[in-house]
Amino acid sequence: MTNIYNFSAGPAVLPKEVLAQAAAEMLDWHGSGMSVMEMSHRGPEFLSIYRTAEQDVRELLNVPANYKILFMQGGGLGHNAIIPMNMLGGRESPTIDFIQTGSWSSKSIKEAGRYAKVNVAAKGVTGVPPQSEWQLTPGAAYLHMCTNETIDGVEIGFVPTVQGDTPLVADMSSHILSRQIDVSKYGVIFGGAQKNIGPAGVTLVIVREDLIGKALPICPSAFDWKNVADNESMYNTPPTYGIYIAGLTFQWLKKQGGVAAMEQRNIEKAKLLYAALDADGFYQNRVAKEYRSRMNIPFYLRDESQNEAFLAGAKARGLLQLKGHKSVGGMRASIYNAMPIEGVQALVDYLNEFAGR
Repeated sequence: MTNIYNFSAGPAVLPKEVLAQAAAEMLDWHGSGMSVMEMSHRGPEFLSIYRTAEQDVRELLNVPANYKILFMQGGGLGHNAIIPMNMLGGRESPTIDFIQTGSWSSKSIKEAGRYAKVNVAAKGVTGVPPQSEWQLTPGAAYLHMCTNETIDGVEIGFVPTVQGDTPLVADMSSHILSRQIDVSKYGVIFGGAQKNIGPAGVTLVIVREDLIGKALPICPSAFDWKNVADNESMYNTPPTYGIYIAGLTFQWLKKQGGVAAMEQRNIEKAKLLYAALDADGFYQNRVAKEYRSRMNIPFYLRDESQNEAFLAGAKARGLLQLKGHKSVGGMRASIYNAMPIEGVQALVDYLNEFAGR
């Protein structure tokens, strides 16, 4: 098993140290006589797990004091509805602006259209148009962007300029904790856990306090940010085991040197892989270089009739889950925080071998 490298886009690879610790604590967490998944979410044992996780992620991302950190359910897709339901209360005929850069932002646009008028302020396929070309709506309820498109491999590394006090909402599901960000520039940051945080089932939401308490009447009470914040994410039973694994991952990240150190590793891994893909035209990555994702790297063989042979050879070498998303085809390597550089090097060696270099 030491030579297996999992390039799945999510649920994705977790740090081996985290899995080993979870295994050791499975039957008895810290002498409590209980597994974490058996604990009451309101008991002192789990509350200590939750509060440590909340404080660690606040430290890792340098989250300002006027932001709430919520551990919720529903995933990134669910939050495409939860966000408008929480941000449109008290507004008449609101408009939501979107930056459309791929599959996930497109899903967000479709879902938000159920609650308000949507305006695609900018649209790109392999990148993002210059901000001077964006058609923003004065007084928009918020500007929504997916800062890393998991399927399409487009990553936005800058913070857009918004009009007036329009809040900036960012879906960071597939690259949160992989690079440094200035949380204070955003109104809301959210992300499903199953990429860089932990197992599927948890959604991390970071929301500025002044945006809480504005839910539409139709918003389910369990998804109303005010209820969730007022009850330390315990308004309903939260995904306790997922939060526990997320907490272990946060501790692992701190031991690695934090987000700044992890960003440097991710830059190194991405450079190594893109260099192999760009070497001679045997492989293609179709994203503009300035918008290439460090986390999700789609690529295509020049001769796509060799796709199955490529995947079979990769599997034989312990390089798993490289098939691209069904909507775009090709291949995709997701190299999240937990993917060691040795895994990327093993993939590069195979890319070179298959190309006959």
